[in-house]
Amino acid sequence: MGNTAVTVIGLGEMGRALADALITSGHPTTVWNRSAGKADDLVARGASRAATVEDAVLASPLTVVCLLDYDVTDAILRPAADALRGRTLVNLTNGTPAQAREAESWAVGHGAAYLDGGIMAIPSTVATSQAFVLYSGQKAHFDAHKETLQALGAAKYVGADAGIAALYDLALLSAMNVMFDGFFHAVAMATSHTEGNAAGFTELLVPWLTNMTQVMPAFAADVDSDAEPVLAQGLDVLLAGVRNMAQASRDAGVRADYFERSAAAMEQQLAEGITAFTAPEAVQRLRTLN
Repeated sequence: MGNTAVTVIGLGEMGRALADALITSGHPTTVWNRSAGKADDLVARGASRAATVEDAVLASPLTVVCLLDYDVTDAILRPAADALRGRTLVNLTNGTPAQAREAESWAVGHGAAYLDGGIMAIPSTVATSQAFVLYSGQKAHFDAHKETLQALGAAKYVGADAGIAALYDLALLSAMNVMFDGFFHAVAMATSHTEGNAAGFTELLVPWLTNMTQVMPAFAADVDSDAEPVLAQGLDVLLAGVRNMAQASRDAGVRADYFERSAAAMEQQLAEGITAFTAPEAVQRLRTLN
């Protein structure tokens, strides 16, 4: 790794993990947080504590920001806007694509290079083989700092539009969120039985879900292709299964809202003359807000 100096602004759990990874990789690291005490352990490990945000930005050619949201980021960085000129700002704060594009416009307007990012890790997995970080913005900015950014996790460039990293970040998180909702629903059903327990049921659930993920690349290929989808299943068969899942949920005293909505959607598709489930059709219907 090189020894580019880096500033980290925001020392919540994730920010501290990012700063720790940079220190471990040998980068001179400056840190700043509104609650200065959060930097104590990092300073003990060799980081420099900046007295102000402006001092923090001026300390390094590269500043990494990881804060609660874009409103907080704006409030903290705006007073130090002039210090950003000629430097690179990497914003790893979670937000929307529109916010990322607006932040890039603001940074560029103050003479800074800008990258937006999404951290696909939890604090404990930062800088491990399990972590990767998405980046979007001008590729030249990414290329200039890729080696340094690799200290945080595999650095993946996803496009010149500054909003793409945020879009992919939130899309990935949405898949995780729906997966966990499905997990809790399944556990609620299984543990409604007097002999059911969450641990034993999860031993069945994990390999089942792991096996089912293997079909996703084939679904993706169908979505990307203009040809007839390779994978298709009769909607009448799927509808019968969904109705059973809804009824079994209700019988177990578990809410069946999702399955009831799913059944209603399938009934509507059948009424429209659609007889098979395909991945392109599923994606297209999700893009319809009404």
